[in-house]
Order: sequence, then C-alpha cells, then structure tokens
Amino acid sequence: MTETLDWETAWLPRYPYATDDLSQGIWRQKRDEAMGRRYIEANPQALTNLLVVDIDDGIALQKAIWCINYPPNWVVENPANGHAHALWVLANPIPRTEMAHYKPIAYAHAITEGLRISLNGDKGYSGLLTKNPLHSDWETYPLTTAPYTLDELKTALEIDGCMPSKRWRKTKRRYATGLGRNCTIFDSARLWAYREVRNHFGNPEGLAQAVTAHVHGLNDEFKTPLPEREAEQIAASIVRWIVTESRLWNDGPAVYEATFTAIQSARGRKGGVKSGKVRATKARERKWFL
Repeated sequence: MTETLDWETAWLPRYPYATDDLSQGIWRQKRDEAMGRRYIEANPQALTNLLVVDIDDGIALQKAIWCINYPPNWVVENPANGHAHALWVLANPIPRTEMAHYKPIAYAHAITEGLRISLNGDKGYSGLLTKNPLHSDWETYPLTTAPYTLDELKTALEIDGCMPSKRWRKTKRRYATGLGRNCTIFDSARLWAYREVRNHFGNPEGLAQAVTAHVHGLNDEFKTPLPEREAEQIAASIVRWIVTESRLWNDGPAVYEATFTAIQSARGRKGGVKSGKVRATKARERKWFL
C-alpha cells in the first residue's frame, strides 16, 4: 500500500471502537491495539472523512472496478465470500456535531446514499465499523490515490443517475443509518427545541437538560444508535446556537409569544382558505352528480 494513499494517515480515530468478533461486542481501544483488530471504527466521534459502503455480493470488487467511474480508494474484501467494504476518502473532513455544519452533514449523507445505490450496497449498514484494510484476514485492493471532494462525487453520481433527489433528503427516515442519524436528530431536535424555548427563558441549563433528554430519546429509536457522547454533542450544539445566535432567545418571552401567535394565525388563515376550496369543490361535485 506504499504506492497509494497511506491508510494510517487517512484513518483518523485515536481511541476507536474495534473487535475481532462482532458477536462478542465492540469496545474502545488504543489506536495501536485497534490496528490489529479485524473490525475498526471508520471515523472519529466528531468528524467524517471516510465514506463506507457495505457490498454483500460475491463480486463486490468487480462492481467497484467496472460499474462506476469514481472508484473507492480501497476495497477491503472477505476472500471467503467476496463481500467487501468500499471506502472513499474525503479531501476535507466534515464535523458531525455542529449545527453550523448541518448542510455538509446532509450533503455527505446524500452522497453516501448515492454511492450505496451505485453499488447496490446494504441499506442497513450503520457505517460505524469497517473491515480493517491492514488485517491479514482480508484482501485489500487500493484503487485510486487521490481523496475526493463531495462535489466531485456528486457530479459523478449525477452522471450515473445515482444521486438521490432533494426530496429524499427532506424525508423522515425512522430507520436512518450512518450520517442519516445525525441529520434526523438535527432536523427533529432543533425544531422541537425552538418550541421548548418558551419554557426556559433565562435558564439555559434547563433548556440544555430538556434538549439533551429529547435527543437521547430520538437516538434510542434507531436500530443502531449514535454513541452517547456524539448525541450529547449534537444537543449541546443546538442549545449553544439558540442561546448565542437565535432571536427566539435573545428577544425574550414577550416577542417569542407574539411571533408564535402570528405564525399560528397565518397557518390558520392558510388552512381556512384550503378548507374553503375543498368545500367548494365538493359542492360542485355534488351538484354535478345530482
């Protein structure tokens, strides 16, 4: 692997989850110790720089070589059945826990879904652990030397017709995996927190406790939850943004209630107009059939 991108440089975790046998569980280990395990955590807790697709197919390597024009940096194959993990290295790692970086997280999640579609990868793969490219149980194939930008991958996926639509990115996914969990929690928790603000003006600690509890509740709904610390970082980021940046907090309860009332009134008027149109349509239909 000396002629291609160096794995030890590209792999960022310092105290990763790792194991030799998934059925025996996973635990955090020192980096040097984890380097000798069969399965290792793909990304550190706060960053994503590796996009991984699990290909449960006996011709996984052939797919990665011949079926796409954006080859992974590595394909790590189980020689016993041909199944493999395909790994793409990002030129610019993406923070996963800051609200300010929500759009890049959603963007990377959509790119990962496109990569999965392009290789018919496993929908249920969580993205937490990957096959260790350095372990002797696997066959590792370095396919390209350069890391990718998200824009480069997006362009290639669009050419192949594999890039998910914007509508897909806006849909709620109860069984989200990988970066989708971060996006789902961000979307749900921040909207919930905007409403919860009214109960905690002048008490940021109380808001933090409420948001953290809500985030943990959302996280527990996933088949494979985010690590507890990562969920707490998302909650802390939401609270920090509300307290330091949001007018909802800085303008105080009087302005909040006035704004909330105005929004509800506008929604009511919109709903009334829609209901009126529906009633008029039904009346015309009844007249037609009589």
